[in-house]
Amino acid sequence: MFPLLQPLACRALSATIVRSSTRRAVHTNTANVARNVRPWVWVSAFAATALLLSKSAIKLDSPPPDETVDVASSIAFPNTLRIPSKVPLPTLTLIGVGVRTVSFLGIKVYSVGFYADLQNANLDLPATASPQEKLEHIVKNSACVLRIVPTRSTSFSHLRDGFMRSLQGRMALFRQRGILSKEEEFSIQSPLHKFKTMFPNTPLAKHTPLDILLAPPEPQQPRTLIIRDLGSVQHDWLAKEFFLAYFEGDGISPPMKKSVFARLEEIGW
Repeated sequence: MFPLLQPLACRALSATIVRSSTRRAVHTNTANVARNVRPWVWVSAFAATALLLSKSAIKLDSPPPDETVDVASSIAFPNTLRIPSKVPLPTLTLIGVGVRTVSFLGIKVYSVGFYADLQNANLDLPATASPQEKLEHIVKNSACVLRIVPTRSTSFSHLRDGFMRSLQGRMALFRQRGILSKEEEFSIQSPLHKFKTMFPNTPLAKHTPLDILLAPPEPQQPRTLIIRDLGSVQHDWLAKEFFLAYFEGDGISPPMKKSVFARLEEIGW
């Protein structure tokens, strides 16, 4: 009997050993796979988290643009302007930009940006005031700058002639409205002549900025109009009306006027 059972016992033992070996092999392979996969899972999770944080950081940390581009000329204007001066001047804020064109062909002459000291404590800009009222209040009570940047090479004398036509047209308009007396008109002639002589007969290169500053009001003093690096002239009417002429009617630069008025709609307190 025992000899007959011996082969069967051997086969059963062999099967048991094989099954046990197979289970150990499967367990070993599974453990190895788990050990190999686990680091990749952590790496993938870390990479995904880092990507999400990176995107969030880019979105949160992106600084606001520090310049505004005139789309008609591709000329950029800084959003804040600080003009070096012996007398400390406030930091000015860009309110609007636009291009100046001439003739029916729409030839682009220069881009212009209008800046003002919006931090001036003397400003009182009710939200209910019109853009024109806000503009006149700003010009009369704070420092302002017109930055003019030629779109092509030009000359100081060419710009000067345009400025003179604008001021003379402004005087004619005031006479028509009956708000400029002969005495006032006479008082303008000398500072107007000085203004004209400040511009040299030299070229002004393309994209070279020319800053025209209306100094802040000073007690018992006429307003000062400064052509940066060229000179200055003191006269209330000349200084203020040089700036306001840019916003008369359609404006010397209609796109700039439109841009400024759109911004002034949002300003008020």
